[in-house]
Amino acid sequence: MKLFKNSKQLLVSTIVLAIAIPALAAISKLDSSKSTVGIVFKQMNVPVDAKFKKFSAVIDYNAAKPETSKASVEIDLASFDLGDAEYNKEVLKKEWFNAAQFPKASFVATSMKTSGAGKLDVSGTLTIKGKSAPVNFPMSVKQEGNTQVFDGSLPIKRLAFNIGEGEWKDTGMVADEVTIKFHVVTTQ
Repeated sequence: MKLFKNSKQLLVSTIVLAIAIPALAAISKLDSSKSTVGIVFKQMNVPVDAKFKKFSAVIDYNAAKPETSKASVEIDLASFDLGDAEYNKEVLKKEWFNAAQFPKASFVATSMKTSGAGKLDVSGTLTIKGKSAPVNFPMSVKQEGNTQVFDGSLPIKRLAFNIGEGEWKDTGMVADEVTIKFHVVTTQ
């Protein structure tokens, strides 16, 4: 009878491990060397590309059940790079990112739904400069070996987040429309 009891415990333990291991493996690790987050905006009607050099992402993506997936991204605003040290210092000031008071921007997904093969419709909350707003955007996802690649773009209005205060509220110099673009690579 004791052997049966130990066998039963072994069976239960094996089942628990079989369930737990895939759940633990679902949270992916960001490959920051292959991932990018940047923005595109127009200054005097000329497109300008810039990037953030430091950001983190926690992605728990379930391809079989995307609606159970979770994601959060945090961006270090002081890492913003326009390609010029003077411009980089300027955008960290109160009128733009106010990075001293609000050092991070963040996105937290509240919903992911399949919208076709390799495509998701993502909803969540974007927070920049202390202002939070619900956002929705399409995203593609593909498996490449042991990596997952998430690509997308999110159009926003900079003035909705108080980016460009005072004289910079005028959209004649810097357009209100900004597109956040991302290419996030994760490994399991």
